[in-house]
Amino acid sequence: MNPAMPRKDYEALIFDCDGTLTDSMPVHFVAWTKTMRVYGIDFPEDRFYSLGGIPTDKIIRILADEQGVAVDAPKAAVEKENAFLELLYLLEPIGYVVAVARHFHHRLPMIVASGGFREVIKQQITQIGCDGLFNDIVAAEDTVRHKPEPDVFLEAARRAGVDPTRCLVYEDSDLGIQAARAASMDYIDVRKFHTPNRIPV
Repeated sequence: MNPAMPRKDYEALIFDCDGTLTDSMPVHFVAWTKTMRVYGIDFPEDRFYSLGGIPTDKIIRILADEQGVAVDAPKAAVEKENAFLELLYLLEPIGYVVAVARHFHHRLPMIVASGGFREVIKQQITQIGCDGLFNDIVAAEDTVRHKPEPDVFLEAARRAGVDPTRCLVYEDSDLGIQAARAASMDYIDVRKFHTPNRIPV
């Protein structure tokens, strides 16, 4: 039995991308470590996971402010995302969640709603062989406020044409789950059945 399968009927499914559809968090951590080392910024693995769902440039600003380092955050964010894309060949799908998306393709509206940048999300979806499964992508560029605020999920519901209370969210981070709750949406915590791989840095 697939633990990611919905337990009741919904009118739309909303998927986070990193750590939910793709086992990308370990790959992101390698890219973060490589990039932040250049700037003399420390980013421990536990802290990395605690900030899941926040856009890259905002994370860089948080870390730089905390550690008193001057960084051009937009430039460093591009460098980090490029480092991630160079490692995209390491990316694997999270099978249970992708199986749900394949099962409901053409049956329900399905939206990817992420704190990541659209182009990076699209390349991840392609890498795991899921092109064409989703009706739309709501990315970091599409909302002013980000997780734990509900905006990304509310925008996904709007694009699906479905009341937020009739949507099911798939998430892997505390901030994402806070956002789903704030949007009055049910959610499935992917961490209950999936543990990210670890890649030595």
